[in-house]
Order: sequence, then C-alpha cells, then structure tokens
Amino acid sequence: MNKKQEQPNNPLHGVKLVDILEYLTAKYTWEDLAGQININCFKSNPTIKSSLKFLRRTPWAREKVEHLYLQSIKK
Repeated sequence: MNKKQEQPNNPLHGVKLVDILEYLTAKYTWEDLAGQININCFKSNPTIKSSLKFLRRTPWAREKVEHLYLQSIKK
C-alpha cells in the first residue's frame, strides 16, 4: 500500500515541510511570504534552514504555511 492510499483525504500526507518551503519560495519572494504570513522567520534574514527550525517548533505558524501551500497548489 503506498502513502497516498493510506491517507487519501490528507493532501499533505507524504509532503515534507522542506518541500513545502521550497515550493513557496520558488513561487513567492520572502517579502511576499512575510506579507501573507506575519512571522519573523520570513521577515528578518530569512532562509529555508531558519524557517524550518522555527516552523517545526511552532505549530500555529506551520499550520498557516501549510494552508498557504494548499491554496497555492489549487490555483
């Protein structure tokens, strides 16, 4: 059974946070991301590494990033 079959109703299943950030930073600038999600890891000297560290420790911020990702892949 593959990962998609295990949780067919969860579009984030099997998608790593690093992949989400790489997708969003390819689609948007850091400034655009900071404008859409008001978190310092997107505003102050942003990098994928520092953003991953923050988002892994901050569930509410991760949820906002995941929501933006889901919205952007629907378009």
